[in-house]
Amino acid sequence: MTLTISYVDRGVVNLLVEPIKADLHLSDTQISLVMGFAFITFYLILGLPLARVIDGGPRRAILGTCVTIWSVATGLCGLAQSFFQLALFRVGVGAGEAGVAPAISSMVSDLFPPHKLPRAMSMLAFAFIGGNALALLLGGFVLGSLSTSGPLTILGMGPLKPWQLTFLAVGLPGLFAALLYLTVPDPVRRGGHATAGKDTPTLVEVLRYIRKNASVFGPMFIGLALHSVAFFGTLAWSPAFFSRTHGWSPAHYGSVAGIVGLVASPIGLMIGFRITESFIRKGYDDASLRLVVWATWLALPFHIAMPLMPNPYLAVGMIAISGAIGVSAIGSQNAAMMMVTPNRMRGQMTALFLAMYNVIGFGAGPTVVAVLTDFVFGREALLRWALLCTALVLPAGSAILLTLGLKPYGEEVARIRTTA
Repeated sequence: MTLTISYVDRGVVNLLVEPIKADLHLSDTQISLVMGFAFITFYLILGLPLARVIDGGPRRAILGTCVTIWSVATGLCGLAQSFFQLALFRVGVGAGEAGVAPAISSMVSDLFPPHKLPRAMSMLAFAFIGGNALALLLGGFVLGSLSTSGPLTILGMGPLKPWQLTFLAVGLPGLFAALLYLTVPDPVRRGGHATAGKDTPTLVEVLRYIRKNASVFGPMFIGLALHSVAFFGTLAWSPAFFSRTHGWSPAHYGSVAGIVGLVASPIGLMIGFRITESFIRKGYDDASLRLVVWATWLALPFHIAMPLMPNPYLAVGMIAISGAIGVSAIGSQNAAMMMVTPNRMRGQMTALFLAMYNVIGFGAGPTVVAVLTDFVFGREALLRWALLCTALVLPAGSAILLTLGLKPYGEEVARIRTTA
């Protein structure tokens, strides 16, 4: 629930671009900085320090504090009266969310035994997909419902426009979630080096551990980062693709994509963790990463086919199939990383991976597609060919790297199992 709320709060601003620009007199560049740079920069800057605290401190208290910070900051976005105020509050959203994934991944890794970890991580992965879909569906519903009432005055604040009320509305659930952490116990740490406090490793120690096991972590980090460029690039430009190529409005695409995501994602997740668990029962030490490799190769043809489809419904069908296959591996990819990471390093390892994933994918993905469209093909109408090139090169490179990492990963899991 916490992760789902975080992705809704993070993504709802994308639905509110036009009314925010109109009321605060912002340019496209300014609103893009609010959506991306203000959030992701402080998310990354604070991610690693918070992760180190998580690896040695009270995770429940840290998580509850982070949820409170980002929820309050989301609500404050609705009270912003200028670009600088809105950017500052988005910094607060990023700062609060920076500690969420490391804390939850660390806690879940201690709640479930290794053979159940892929299933648990798959459930967490649905929060990512579900949160993005709900940001489209619920955010649009709230905005549409409030738009019929016009400006309102609440607790002496006002008159507030529909976009401001939307921020306030989506910020409230996080405050209730934060209260729940008063009742949730912090799991006992277990697994490799399951200690806290004075034994919390420094970032240098974590990086040294990664370098020592480069054949294990290198293919995962780089391979998944390459895949993230294609993922975020396609995610960012799909509304424009459907508009330019098939004549769909962004609102229509959002509603369709949201429903498809909510239907296809659970199917992919359930299939994914069941396949991984079957690999484990058959004695595959590389079970979690094996599914990631399979899914990356299987999704590739559908990812390539999407921009080539002659009508929008076939294109949506390709998105549904490739999305379900891709989602099937998300829980296993997270479990794969946790299974070869000492307990006391899990928070920082998660933060390092998310830093690479977000910086390369979130930062470069949309730009790679745009550069291909503007400077290689030279026409906005040829966006489909930019998406095709991205799909041809990056996921294939990711699949090759992940395949090469399968053997050393399995050997490391076997070593940890025999020495535990």
